[in-house]
Order: sequence, then C-alpha cells, then structure tokens
Amino acid sequence: MPERKRHYAEWAQMLLVAIVTAVAGEFKITPFSGEVFRIGLGSSAFLLCLLLMRQLPYVYTGIATGIMVLLFRTLKDAVNLLDLFSFEASLHTHFSAAIYYMIFAVGMSRIKPKLSEFHPLLLGGFITLIEFTSNELELLIRSIMFGYRYLYSSQWLLLGATAVLRSYFIVGLYSSITISQMRVVHNEQQKRMEQMLNIGSGLYGEVFYLRKSMDTLEQITAKSHNLYGKLSESGEKANSRSMLEITQQIHEVKKDSQRILAGLLKLFDRKTTTEMSLSEIVDFVFRSNHGYGQMLRKEIRMEREIRTDYVTDHYILLLTVLNNLVSNSVEAIDKDGRVRIRIDEQGAETVIAVSDTGSGIAEQNREIIFEPGFTTKFNQAGYAATGIGLSHVRDIVHAFGGKLRLQPSEQADDTTFVLVFSTDSLKKGV
Repeated sequence: MPERKRHYAEWAQMLLVAIVTAVAGEFKITPFSGEVFRIGLGSSAFLLCLLLMRQLPYVYTGIATGIMVLLFRTLKDAVNLLDLFSFEASLHTHFSAAIYYMIFAVGMSRIKPKLSEFHPLLLGGFITLIEFTSNELELLIRSIMFGYRYLYSSQWLLLGATAVLRSYFIVGLYSSITISQMRVVHNEQQKRMEQMLNIGSGLYGEVFYLRKSMDTLEQITAKSHNLYGKLSESGEKANSRSMLEITQQIHEVKKDSQRILAGLLKLFDRKTTTEMSLSEIVDFVFRSNHGYGQMLRKEIRMEREIRTDYVTDHYILLLTVLNNLVSNSVEAIDKDGRVRIRIDEQGAETVIAVSDTGSGIAEQNREIIFEPGFTTKFNQAGYAATGIGLSHVRDIVHAFGGKLRLQPSEQADDTTFVLVFSTDSLKKGV
C-alpha cells in the first residue's frame, strides 16, 4: 500500500510539472520573424522543476509534459479559432514543442546522477548544451515531418545565446534556493547543537558531584564495615547485625550510583564528540547568557579579547565553568553593565579572565566566597540561594588540575575571576 501511494504521489507531481510548464510556456517571445519557433518561460519552468524535484523519473516527466503542452496549446487554438480551428494545423504547429520537452528530459536524465557533484558553472554549461541540442533536434524533426523551413545558420548564434542565458539564469535561481534551504537546515542544526551543549555542560557538573558522592559512599562503607567488625568482636550481636545491614544498604546505593555514572559518562566519550575552539566556546557562552540577561530585563554588553585561540577536546569543562561565572556576572549587574572575557597564553599556561561591572564583592567576603553555602543573593522572601556556584566551579577547576582565584581590584564594582590551566592539558593534539 505505501508503494502504491508513493507511485500516486509521483504521478501527481509529474502532472503538476506538466501543467506548470504548459501554462508558463504561454509567456513567450518569437525572435524569428515568420517562424513558429518560440522562446518562452515553459522550458525555464520545466528545467527548474527538474532540478528541484530530482526524485521524479525525468524521461516519463518529459513525456507527460510534452503531451500536456501539445494538448494545452491545441485546446487553446480550438477556443480562440472556433470554426476556423484545424486539428491537423494545430498538430503541425505544436507537435515539435512536445518533442522538445521529451528530448530535453532525456538529456537531463543523462546528467541526473551527478547533478549534486557539478559546480554551478559546469552545470550551466551542460544544460546549455542539452537545451541547444534539444532545440536543434526539435527544428530538424519539424522540418522533416511537416516540411517547415529549417533554421538558418546565421540564427545559430542567437539560439545559442538564448540557451546560455536561460540555462545560467535557472541554475543561478536554483543555487539560490538551495543555499536558502541549506541555511535553514544549518540554523536548525545550530539550535540543536546549542541545546545539546547546554545539556552537556549541565550534566558535566552533575557527573563531577556524583563522582564525589561515590567517593564519600566508599569511605562510609569502609568505616561502617570496620564498625561492624568491632561490634562483632565486642559481643554486641544485635548492634553488629544492624550495622551490617546498614553497610549492605550503603553498598547497594553505591552500585546504583555506579550504574548511573556509567550511563552519564557515555555522553562524554571523546570518540562520539567533536571539539571546539576557545573563541567558539566564548561565543556560545555569550549567546546563552545574553538571552539570560534579556530574561532578567538587563542591558548587558558582552566583550571579548581572544589573544590565543586553539581547538580543545575539553569544551564541556570550559562551557560548564564559564557559563557559571558569566551567569553569576549577569546576576550581579543591576540594570546595565558589561561582562568581559579575556583569554591569553602566559608561558605554558592558558589564562582566562572573566570580569564584570556588577555590584562587586565586599572586602570582608573575598576570603570566603569559594566556601560551600556562601552567598550574597537573596530572593524577595529573604531566603538565600544555594550558594554552590563558585564552590562548584572551584572544585571542577581543581579536579582538572587548574586554578581559580579572585583578582584584587581597585574598583569596588569591578569583579574579575581568573582561571589558569596548563595549555598542554587543554590543547587538542598536544
């Protein structure tokens, strides 16, 4: 049944091409005085349809179009001429046009398998040759079958020039349509990529803390098992049995955590991911947080200074850290301000500085800002935020072998965090 529907759809599309071509063919010019040879939009429309609908069988489409053009023009003569209408005369006049579309479709079917491989200039050249040949064969067949005068040699130049202009115009139009379609697809892919990167950077932090939790569970399991042994040795059987049950439950929690961690780690398998340059990472962070600033109804200027740029496999790490720091900067700015990222290489280290013109950090808080639970942010009800942001960033940076510090500033409303990583640890291929 699906195969039958596909054939019906294909024949409907061929019929549509034939009708469009027949109607477009009525918009025409006759360059040769006294001749019935036509130059119109019909062949242009037919060519554009073939290029845009490559799934159609070209030869059958050409036959259907030729028949439709012949019937359409014959019917038009019958309506216009009424009693003076002659079917034979109309056939003599329009039969060669039907032959043209059939020959043209056969020529296009020969290059159809390689249409996507041809450069537009080369494609235009091939189509020009096909159109010129189709016109010549049309005129030759018309001359043989109906005794019409064949084309003068002096008119070959005009016929060739017409074929060149029409072919390259349609190829140019087709290329423009293709590029527009590719841009739409690219934009959709870009949006999906950004969504995946946002998800990935969020999961990276969760994986990091899940690992820390598993280390803690391992230590608790070992300590509870030791306590079980001591209770057993002291003869406290009831307490030792309870402690053994607790130890077993902790061990089950650890195994569940290991399974979850194994699944999450597959998302960060380097064989299934690509890489990003430092400038691309900064651009992504700025795009994400620009929207965040708009949501908070703030005017945030994003500035960057990239003095060194290279490709890294650890883009999820950098996205997680920079997203956290920049979002903190956006939140710290009152109504309008600036967030700036500067990246530089100093010796064997890559230094990333994130600064903002927000409310700043009080001197008495500078020593404790990386402590878990510290926050200066309260909601309207007076409840403090979780405060894990900066401690989260610090732990991730330290786990990777990097350093994070708050840079002293002479201005109270200027806050700068500095990240320092070994260039060799970040740079791809080193």
